[in-house]
Formats: sequence, structure tokens, C-alpha cells
Amino acid sequence: MILDGKAPSGPLPEKWDRHKQAMKLVSPANKRKYRIIVVGTGLAGASAAATLGELGYNVDAFCFQDTPRRGHSIAAQGGVNAAKNYPSDGDSVYRLFLDTVKGGDFRARESNVYRLAQVSNNIIDQAVAQGVPFARDYAGYLDNRSFGGAQVSRTFYARGQTGQQLLLGAYGSLMRQIKAGSVRLLPRTEMLDLVVVNGEAKGITVRDLVTGEVSSYAADAVCLATGGYINVFYLSTNAMGSNVTAAYRAYKKGAFFANPCFTQIHPTCIPVSGDHQSKLTLMSESLRNDGRVWVPKTTGDKRAPSDIPETERDYFLERKYPAFGNLAPRDISSRAAKEVCDEGRGVGPGGRGVYLDFDDAVKRLGEDTIRERYGNLFEMYEQITAENAYQRPMRIYPAPHYAMGGLWVDYNLESTIPGLFVLGEANFSDHGANRLGASALMQGLADGYFIIPYTIADYLAKTTPAAVTADHAEFKRSRDGVAAATKRLLGINGNRTVNEFHRELGKLMWENVGMARSEKGLKETLARIPALRAEFWENVKVTGSGTELNQELEKAGRVADYLEFGELMAQDALHRNESCGGHFRVEYEMPDGEAKRDDENFCYVAAWEFKGVDKAPELHKEPLTFESVKLAVRSYK
Repeated sequence: MILDGKAPSGPLPEKWDRHKQAMKLVSPANKRKYRIIVVGTGLAGASAAATLGELGYNVDAFCFQDTPRRGHSIAAQGGVNAAKNYPSDGDSVYRLFLDTVKGGDFRARESNVYRLAQVSNNIIDQAVAQGVPFARDYAGYLDNRSFGGAQVSRTFYARGQTGQQLLLGAYGSLMRQIKAGSVRLLPRTEMLDLVVVNGEAKGITVRDLVTGEVSSYAADAVCLATGGYINVFYLSTNAMGSNVTAAYRAYKKGAFFANPCFTQIHPTCIPVSGDHQSKLTLMSESLRNDGRVWVPKTTGDKRAPSDIPETERDYFLERKYPAFGNLAPRDISSRAAKEVCDEGRGVGPGGRGVYLDFDDAVKRLGEDTIRERYGNLFEMYEQITAENAYQRPMRIYPAPHYAMGGLWVDYNLESTIPGLFVLGEANFSDHGANRLGASALMQGLADGYFIIPYTIADYLAKTTPAAVTADHAEFKRSRDGVAAATKRLLGINGNRTVNEFHRELGKLMWENVGMARSEKGLKETLARIPALRAEFWENVKVTGSGTELNQELEKAGRVADYLEFGELMAQDALHRNESCGGHFRVEYEMPDGEAKRDDENFCYVAAWEFKGVDKAPELHKEPLTFESVKLAVRSYK
């Protein structure tokens, strides 16, 4: 099947405005007749629920945390992009669009990316009105800093807490609608199934994580804003609760999954310290504004960093990518760090680290200025490593961080299941094969505040409100299926813990579907995962019962999904015989080691349709056409 992204016709700068004029509306009197389910209350979900509630819809907002304030959006520390061009350094909506398309290695839908750049400025105005404490310059104007993949300063920030502060702004708006009665919040509930009636999304089935009760909720449309799937690698920068379950269960009900192999490895993370770890810690990319990345020039140099003179240091990003230096994009910076470590020039235990050095910045600007910009990040680093980064360079190494792939959506953010809309990191639409730093917050808020209110109205205007209730037979079938799966997990009573299976899967995925991929490694992964999955269903031990708070049961369901989803990721990576962005196949590289893209054969979105467990998924393609930019070799040199 050739998929239609439904991008409007006409000049690129006019597409969104034309589309808004052409879409149907729901009158204020009719909005209160409709109910919308929003799953996930991070930035995309909280902003969507608050905005839809403000417009007059009845909204049910679900999250598995005890409060929306714990959404993983708080981990996006460094900033949020917008094309306001306050520094007057040459930025524009078009340049933000161009940087984002290029940053994604020309594997994103052009129309969606331009719309994202268009609405970016509205995000800043919205956040300021909510009281988000963005940094300001000496005159009181909003300050900006640079991020990877850009030669302008377009990133608005609140020290190293930008995601947290933006989420508090969205949370305040959400709580206002909860008090007004337009939004009902259901925390500590996990979506375990999507209910599809006559081909359309009409509700969800959830488990109460405190009591274990399984129940269903009906609505006229469903919005998934459930984040990414990067915990498939076990060790990642994501919160331990982050998972693929909601999106994967929707995939099993007919929503196509797009580009699952497009995952991002973040170059600025605290290195792994041992097998005891359950997650990794992100050091914001914003640190690369003032920190310089280097390793010793000599293999096996174990001297303290202060004992290595400048002439014996290799500032490898500045050497290889002089136009961007330490602000080269994440995929390129990560591979460069791995390369020097593979050469035996890595630092720290095991040689899996590079230095991020602030000595020059402290001498140039003063420690007080660095502390003002990044103080909380330095404090976090010291708490974890017992090292003072003002006096000794940080040690960093790449780690799994973000998913560019996600459920396929069209220009309206609607999946292949009518009535199922997907927002933020849970969809694939804006970042292509690599996300530029500070663009995750931008996309989540753009989708929630400024896109879904228009596009979901166009869908609802064509439907009859409350046409389906939770008494429908499909809801009972869904609840029975969830209950049966829970009973099956609890009844295995094997000898291996859920974490053991997750760790084994994660190690396999990291080694073969991580920073570098090969045909041999991917085929090995596809051969080993089914066996691991079969062992899981025969030998996992889930303690407790299903009628209580049971985190082992929660993890078991999520890992069961990862054991299927990991196979889909590897299948996608194997079929894409090219290197692009975060998808680096060792068979396809330029003579200088850079990614070798194949536009003739792979300039498309790969959208997979579920055909059954242990059955090959069916590939569908959405051709990517570029009217306003020319496909070019991606270079930051």
C-alpha cells in the first residue's frame, strides 16, 4: 500500500493556513457533546487535554504516574527551539525548517516539519503567559543559546530545567480545566488495549495500578501521547516506567508503526558504571555550548586530564566538524565519540568515555556565569560521580535517548485507525532519522496546543457524538483479553525475573540495533528474540496477584511487548539498506566514515502493519517528496 500523508497542496508556507480554512469546525454548543480520551500527560498530553478542555470538549486524561508532574518531559533539560530570531543572527521559520529537515537526514515529511517551525513562536508566547521562567538577558529580554545542528541561537531555556518548567506550565493549565470540570484526570491507570468499533477508535481498556481493577472507557476519539520506546535497550536515559505498551497495543489493533529503527543515541550522558544500573543519566546537550569535547591523542593515556597538555589533546569534534564543532548533531557526535573510544583513546573505567571540559569557559566567563547557566546539571553530575566538574572535566558517553520512529500519522496527526490521533514522541512525523536537540519540547507542545485542536475537530464534525458506549460488545471483549493476559503472566511461575529478560533483550538490542548495525548482527537478533520470547512465556516469574499494586506485573506486561517490538525494530533496520541519521549500517558508509544515504531506493517512510505474533509484518510505504529543499549529502564540516 502507498500511504497518503494528506499534506495540503499549495506553497509550503501557506499549507497549514489553507488547511485550517478547509477543515470542518465543531460549534461551541456541540463541543460539550463530545468526549475525547487523552492517554499520557507529559507535555504533548497535558497541553492537548488542557486545550481541548478549554475549548469545551469533555476530556478524560489518563496517566500511569500519580500526577502529571511526573511526566518524562521533565527530562528534556536543555531548552525549546523557536524561530523568533531575538539575537538577530539570521534565524527564520525557513531556517528552522531547513535545519530540522537536514538534521533528520531528509527522512521526515516536509509539510509537517514546516508547520512545526511555523507554530514554534506561538509556543514561547504561550509558555511566557503561563509564567515559565525562561532565562533573560541583562535588558530583560528572553535569552537564547545554541544547540546541535544549528549555527544560530534559537533555543529558549530555563537553566537546565526547561522541560520541567514547561511541564509545570502545561500542568497548571490542565489543573485549571480539571477544576472547571471539563477534564477528568485518572492517574495510576495504565492503558492496556485500544478498543476499535467498526474500524474506528472508540475507547481504551485500562488497569488501575493500585487496585488491579480492569475497566473500559468510551469516547468519540482517542489521543495517544505516551512517549517513546527507547527502554527497549533496558539502559537508557528514559524514566524506568517509560514503555511502548500503549503504542504497541494500538499497532496490534491496526495502527501502522513507522520507522521503528530510527532511534537516537545521545552523546552527552554519564557513562555506565556497572551491571547494578537500571537507567542512565542525561547531561543536557546545552552543556556543549560551553564545554569542549576531547580525548588524549595517544592510545592508552591514563594521565589525569589536568596533566595532559593542550598539544596532546584531540578536540575531535572541532577537528572533524569545524563549521559546527562541539555542536555537531547528536548522531554524528555519538558516532565520533564511539570511534575514538574504539581506537583505545577513551577515558575513565573501561575506556568508555570522553571528556566534556569547561576549563576554557570558566576562565573566559567566570565560574559564576557557568553556575548560573548550568548549575543544577553540575550538581546532579557531582551527586552521581562524586566529581566536581568545575575543577575536573565531566566524563560522558553516548546512550539511548529518544525514538524518532512511532505510530504513523498523516498531516492531521491521525493514525491509520480513524479516530486515533498520536501526539509528541509517540508519532513519527517530524524528526526523520535524527532529532535535533531542543526539538522534542517544541514538537510536544506544538502538537498539543496548536495542531490537534484543529485537526481533531475536523474528524469529530463528521461523527455522531456518543455513538458508542462502554456497554458495546467490543469493550467486554477487550476487558476479557486484558484479564486473560494478566492471568497468563501470573500463572507461569518460572525461575527468571522480568528484569533478567529485559536486561538480556536490552543487551542484544544495544549490541546489534544500537549505534552501529550490520546485516549479520540484525539477522542474529531476529533469530534470537523469538527464542527469548518463548522462554519468557515459559519461565518468567511474576510475584503477587493482579488485584493489588504489583509493579512486577506492570513490568512484565511492558517487557512482553518489548520482546515483540524489538523484533519489529530489527526487521525495519534490516530492510533499510542505507545509513541515515541514527540508523547507521556499517555496510553503507562514505570513505570518510559518514553515513551513506540511498535516496533512490529508501526515500520513504516505512510503515509496518501487524500480521500476528511470529508472523512477518507487512511493509507499506509513504514516499517522501521535497518541494522546497533539495536532497543533499548531509555535511557539518
